Amino acid sequence: MTRDRKLENSLTAYRIGDPKGEFPIWDDGGARLSSGRWHEAGAAVIYASQNYSTAMLEKLVHYQGEIPSGQHFIKISIPVGTSYEVVNSDFIEGWSTPDGEAARKFGRSWYAEKRSAILIVPSVVARMENNVVFNALHPDFKLITTGLETPIWWDERLFNE
Repeated sequence: MTRDRKLENSLTAYRIGDPKGEFPIWDDGGARLSSGRWHEAGAAVIYASQNYSTAMLEKLVHYQGEIPSGQHFIKISIPVGTSYEVVNSDFIEGWSTPDGEAARKFGRSWYAEKRSAILIVPSVVARMENNVVFNALHPDFKLITTGLETPIWWDERLFNE
């Protein structure tokens, strides 16, 4: 695990959502309503992926074989100097279990202590890829910017017919 570090190179992340949905794409509203792998309900966090393709896989895992309608993506720019922490998949035993309790416990501490603006974590659906959890209450969060919402084109071969 890497703690209390500042990015020496900028990072890019991607987030997918429905701009006509209950919450804007770049918003912590969903995380405030329900717990996720790395946070408890009520936390002001936003999830994204370091790769566009991983963001797509993360979205697809929740749609169970159906084409997600109305989805757009945003490109997120994380500048040099942003504080970060990295979780290695070997660091937290049981982080990938379906209940997610070990990961949530770690994330709860990270968030409450405001240790960094971003937490780089392994993806469950693409184990060699990373997701990024943003702490919207961390002072460095204001350094992060997002691009335009762009429609996603889903290849129909990905879905049940």
